[in-house]
Amino acid sequence: MSSEESRHGVKLSSLDQEVFAGAEATKRDLLDYLEAVADRMLPELHDRLLSVVRVLRGQGPFMQKNLPKYTPDWVARRALWADRSRREVTYALCNDLRTLVWFGNQRAIEYHTALFRGEPANGPTHLILDLDPPEDGPFSLAIGAAKLVREALRNDGLDGAVKTSGSKGLHVFVPLAPGQSTEDIAAATRAVAARAERIDPALGTTEFVKERREGKVFLDSTRAGGATVVSVYSPRHRPGAPVSFPVHWADLDGVKPADFTVHTAPGLLADGDPWTEEMPEPFVLPADLVEEGHTIPIARVVAMHEGKRRARAARESS
Repeated sequence: MSSEESRHGVKLSSLDQEVFAGAEATKRDLLDYLEAVADRMLPELHDRLLSVVRVLRGQGPFMQKNLPKYTPDWVARRALWADRSRREVTYALCNDLRTLVWFGNQRAIEYHTALFRGEPANGPTHLILDLDPPEDGPFSLAIGAAKLVREALRNDGLDGAVKTSGSKGLHVFVPLAPGQSTEDIAAATRAVAARAERIDPALGTTEFVKERREGKVFLDSTRAGGATVVSVYSPRHRPGAPVSFPVHWADLDGVKPADFTVHTAPGLLADGDPWTEEMPEPFVLPADLVEEGHTIPIARVVAMHEGKRRARAARESS
């Protein structure tokens, strides 16, 4: 079979090359996968600012936010001012299969989206907890932490859906009714993490500094505001090309990230979509959760100030 062909109006190349070292998958395999899950993946990508991780031949992976100049005119896009870099960034909007195939041909392995759909002022569509087990810990720790988060949510009348991150952790998504402020959503995320930690402090921690986590699962509440999150069904730049895959809560025990790869995931879906099947109706956040969250400092900011304090103390002592 020729290594060059066209799909959906996109001219493809180098289809029989391994998509990245250790992927155990060619670019053809990647494109086959993206086409197979497109009907489920595209609704989640639609109208969200997209950043991708690309891997060019002979190079390491890199995150691409700003669209390159050679991007076809038919790729939808939105320009947004970036305060941190003090420049305008033109993001892609992956709203159709043609665009998804074009990105796959560009060796875009990972698909990370903004938390909001449309304009930033619309606010996040979900409250998200990222559950990050210790480097050498079993995946069962992340599963236990996900159950803690769900218990904390249900104690306040909330619920969500869970997916593998495609790396070593899990993501819990809670759908939100529109009209809630970004600051309140971020606060509620911190409160959910804190409440989950209180349920079992031997398993979960909200400690941002990795060296202080003592082998516990990090209940990461920083997927808020202007952050991004890897999309459901996105492949990951990891050995074996795993994907971020939704799991029914009832099936969570015994799941491993390696169960879901670009080779195996389409066959596990059949005609269904566990992500939408498991996702409850959108919630209005309870006032008590928001109020508690506003009393909890932002972990990243606390760690930054602590780092500055330590550096200053080290300079003074020397």
